[in-house]
Amino acid sequence: MILRLILAFLAAVVTTAVLAAAASTQFVLAELARLGIDIGMGDRLSMTVQDIMGMGMMYLPIVAVAFLLAFGIAALVIRYLLPGWLVPGYTLAGFTGILAILLIMLAAFGLVPIAGARSIPGMLSQGLAGAVGGYLFARMISSRSAAAVNG
Repeated sequence: MILRLILAFLAAVVTTAVLAAAASTQFVLAELARLGIDIGMGDRLSMTVQDIMGMGMMYLPIVAVAFLLAFGIAALVIRYLLPGWLVPGYTLAGFTGILAILLIMLAAFGLVPIAGARSIPGMLSQGLAGAVGGYLFARMISSRSAAAVNG
């Protein structure tokens, strides 16, 4: 049970960091294209992979902290208030956890350090990456562990 939770958590964190880094890259490249800079598909792919390996890896601890808090709260809410909401609960927790951590960084530093998240659509794309991570976490723990998580 605990190994399954750890593996599900790690999979959710890595998946979210990879998707969030890729989304951030695409939002930055879209801004460059809007300024008239021509960016080919090969360059897009190369920059995306480079950002996943760079920014994505630096994003891992931030996502992990966000998910520890959000999934911890979700576990309590699901267990005591919404027992049938395992998948929607963790999906929502992933979304709100990432948005919360970005907004906390904005409040603390005066800007969002993730360049592709400095617009509302960019920030929402980060939240969607978190939602995918939350969904993955819920699906990975849901088969045999659902009874234990839900009480």
